[in-house]
Amino acid sequence: MRFASWNVNSLKARLEHVLDYCRSSKADCLLLQELKLNDEAFPHERFTELGWHSVCHGQKTYNGVAIIANTPIESVTRGLPLQPGDETDEQARYIEAEVRGIRVGAIYLPNGNPLPGPKFDYKLAWMQRLNAHAKTLLSQEIPVILGGDYNVMPQEIDCYDPQAWAEDALWHEKSRAAFFRLLNMGYTDAIRAIHPKGSQYTYWDYQGGAWQRDNGIRIDHMLLSPEAANMLVNAGVDKGPRGLERPSDHTPVWVELKN
Repeated sequence: MRFASWNVNSLKARLEHVLDYCRSSKADCLLLQELKLNDEAFPHERFTELGWHSVCHGQKTYNGVAIIANTPIESVTRGLPLQPGDETDEQARYIEAEVRGIRVGAIYLPNGNPLPGPKFDYKLAWMQRLNAHAKTLLSQEIPVILGGDYNVMPQEIDCYDPQAWAEDALWHEKSRAAFFRLLNMGYTDAIRAIHPKGSQYTYWDYQGGAWQRDNGIRIDHMLLSPEAANMLVNAGVDKGPRGLERPSDHTPVWVELKN
């Protein structure tokens, strides 16, 4: 079974790329982020034509996440559980469901810039909610994949020039600490489990020839619960879609689990 994740940076703009990826890749399930459309505008019929199923948690113009799969999608929940003070949070950044017996969560974590400020405070609060929910999922002792755009570069190896990002929310010590709390509670960074060395970038800015110069960063991650990590066969980054015409600035990451 192959599960992939892709921040498409507007599904409307990248729909044909996503459909081609469904046709040509080995993915059985694809987690999408940054749809930039509401639920009513999601093109379910285009995926149905391919024999795929789809569920989404959309938001007009911003954010938005979805799960699409070539088998039925069950037990869908939208949004992270709310904590006191979060009742007004309407940003569409998380959707969770069961696919092929695996509990999968599609994550579009807040960017957090500029910092300091309310956007960075929101990012840290959102990560705290994610960590609390991730802990609850761990207690169920089931295979879980939490995949998506975490907007966090965990280590220096995950950035072409960490010093250039020293004042950025993606590299801030509090962002990285929150990410490592997920790993310390028992989740496995699938890409680093298979590729402990090497860049494995997942994002290249549109500006400054970043793609051509390979000035990338790794901010898209697939985290596995122990039960899912025990099934891990392989993991990697599909760089091909970043080189297409009018691409997303992100490219898909994937994990392969034994059946």
